[in-house]
Parts: sequence; C-alpha cells; structure tokens
Amino acid sequence: MNTIREENVLEVQKVVMAFGGLIALNDLNFRVKKGIIKAIIGPNGAGKTTLFNIITGSFSPTEGTVRFKGRPIQHLKAHKIAYLGISRTFQTVELFGNMTVLENVMLGCHTRIRTSFMASGFVLPRSRRREKRIRESALKILKFIGLADKFKDSADSLPLGEQKILEIGRALASEPELICLDEPAAGLNETETHMASSLIKAIRAKGITVLLVEHDMKMVMNIADDILVLNYGRKIADGPPEDVRNSPMVIEAYLGAEA
Repeated sequence: MNTIREENVLEVQKVVMAFGGLIALNDLNFRVKKGIIKAIIGPNGAGKTTLFNIITGSFSPTEGTVRFKGRPIQHLKAHKIAYLGISRTFQTVELFGNMTVLENVMLGCHTRIRTSFMASGFVLPRSRRREKRIRESALKILKFIGLADKFKDSADSLPLGEQKILEIGRALASEPELICLDEPAAGLNETETHMASSLIKAIRAKGITVLLVEHDMKMVMNIADDILVLNYGRKIADGPPEDVRNSPMVIEAYLGAEA
C-alpha cells in the first residue's frame, strides 16, 4: 500500500436523497482514501447511480455534505466539480459517435483549459499552440489506454468494449484526481472485462483515485481495495473485500443472489 492512501480524497456525511416520497439514499456516510480503488455494489435500485450523480453534480442531496479534498461540493454545478478534479463515465456509453477517437479525447482535455473569446475566435498563435498541446495530450492518453492505433477511426465504429475504454480515456483527459466509473464492465465479454480491469489498475498506479460502481463481482473482488455495499439506499457494509465477502448482511442482500 502507498503512503498517499492515508488521506481521504472524498467524504460523504449524512447524505439523504429524496425524490418526493421515495428515499433513494438514507443517512449515508463513507470515505474514500486517496489512491485506491473503492467499489460500490448493491442490488438494482440500491442508490448507486444516484450517489454518483450527487458526487459529480447532477443532483444536490436533500440533506448532508459531500467533501472533495476537504471542500464541500454538494451544491456545486457539474462543470465546477469537473474543474476541481472529479470526472465520470456513464452506464450507457456517451461518446460523439460521428467524431474520431482522438477528437473524443480532445474534448475531455478542453474541460481543463480556459481560452479567451478572442483567441478562440481568431485562431491566434496562442490558440494554435493550445490545440497542439491538447492533441499531444490526447494522443498520450490513447497510448495509455491502448487505442493509439485507432485515433483516426470514428468512435461509433469501435466495439462496445473499446467504446467503454475510450470513454474512460476521455474522462482521464480532464486530469482528474478522482474518476467515477459507472459499470465499466456492463455488456462486456471476459476478455474485454480483463482489459477494463487492467486499465483501472493502471489508473490507480498513476495515483488517481477510482470510485467504481459495478455488478461483476469477480471483477470487483479482484481489483477493489475497499468495497461499499448499499441496500435500499443504506450502507450495510464498508471495508476490504475479504470482510465484505464474509458479511452475513451482504450475503443475504446481494452476494447470496450471485451464488
């Protein structure tokens, strides 16, 4: 374990999310240490994606606090949270299919670079230099995720597994400190799942914290340092994989259904 993991990068405290009379999350508390892979598991409807939406700014919680590196972010807009250093992917791949693989990653780079109206509108030398840097950065990311040889291909020409990898690459382009991956292995075969797992571990090795929602329990148990288990919007377990695997509440609520 790395010493950087002693610091908490994310803290969720007493979070409640209500949609009318439906309580999606109820008094939720947990922390994510810096530099780890923390998985969130639970049955369908447990509140996992709702939690991601709160962390990344799509929703504001009804009650409670979300802190990123000690700063409350629960009422910030999504673009502000992204600028602070949190990025995400989605259950359903959301790429620009008519754009190239390279262009999709370049779009992710733009979220961290501010450009004046004049420089953008008149293509001044500074703007051209910026675009060159973005292109170079995007190509490095494509090499890291294993898609450099497909940089000219349209995104919608890729198989599902590579589209999911590309979406992770685009999320990495904003240089996040925390990346939230929503079911990156959904719909993938065993080989593609192995590729996704290897990439997620490589992301952790670069010092980026990973928060992972996933139903593939084999994948979760193989790569997660910590696991948070939700059921009906409540936390029923939170800890190392071996502890979660042996929890009677988890077995009854979720893991038992996989046996």
